[in-house]
Amino acid sequence: MTSLDRGVDRMREAGVEPNTISSTRLHEDFWEWRTDYPGEPYWVHFQTTDVHWPWKPPAPFAGLFVSSRQRKQYYAWEKELAEAAGMALPTWLTPHTYPLFAFEKTGIERFAFFNTARSLYDEAMAHNDYQIGRLVERLKERGEWENTLFIVAADYGNSHALGLFDTLPTEWSPIFRSAVTLIPLIMVWPGHILPAQRFRDPVSMIDMLPTILGLGYLPPPHPTQGPLLQGREGWKPRPVMLEEFYVHAPNRKMFGKIDVIDGRWGASLEPLSDAQGEERPERARRPAPLRLYDLWNDPQYLNSLH
Repeated sequence: MTSLDRGVDRMREAGVEPNTISSTRLHEDFWEWRTDYPGEPYWVHFQTTDVHWPWKPPAPFAGLFVSSRQRKQYYAWEKELAEAAGMALPTWLTPHTYPLFAFEKTGIERFAFFNTARSLYDEAMAHNDYQIGRLVERLKERGEWENTLFIVAADYGNSHALGLFDTLPTEWSPIFRSAVTLIPLIMVWPGHILPAQRFRDPVSMIDMLPTILGLGYLPPPHPTQGPLLQGREGWKPRPVMLEEFYVHAPNRKMFGKIDVIDGRWGASLEPLSDAQGEERPERARRPAPLRLYDLWNDPQYLNSLH
């Protein structure tokens, strides 16, 4: 995170093992801080890692969807696949990271591997949901809930686990596939936001600041849009842009994608498609630098029109 020096009074970075219990630790730190600094108003941001790999929540969440035997089998599979692919553990390894030849070489059944990974992810998510519920209940007990604008959001979906939720994942799929961009954005403020509202307009994190300022009757930054939660006056759906770039280690060349969602249409551009050269496997090379999708009629983004 950047610019924390522009008004954040305290930052606590808690490295905990396993990382699936980060919400527990961060919430404890928050209540200690509130005891020391009970004043209002205040703003706090929790950046939890509960749903990050390797998905090892505490009991009773460990075991909700995966037995102890299945869990041990999964991590043994991970090690076996990594060795077959010449990869190192631990790292940001996820089911889609392993190449197909590793499954063929080891004989590990791909569906069983992916299905277990999804279940482990769901256990970690259940733990995170429970901790959010505990936080809300404590705010209510202290009489602070009615005066709290409560937001649940994320910077992206499960993008590091490509394939966990994609029906037919491909390495050249766009950033805006549903597993990455269709993520929860929940805002609650009793007496200020009407409950049970749902919006299908594309929004992104850039819309958060004007919405929060509008709810607080503070002047929004310019240029900006009218807050959608308070009515549609001044709101115009606009394109949502996404970009993701990396550096290819062997030749130090940059590669990545720039995506745009504009109403019915989604475009995905790979401007530096040759950056990885011949080292890039054939299955990862896109048929064309530009991919164009009809989001209404092709929700899984399987057929590019370009």
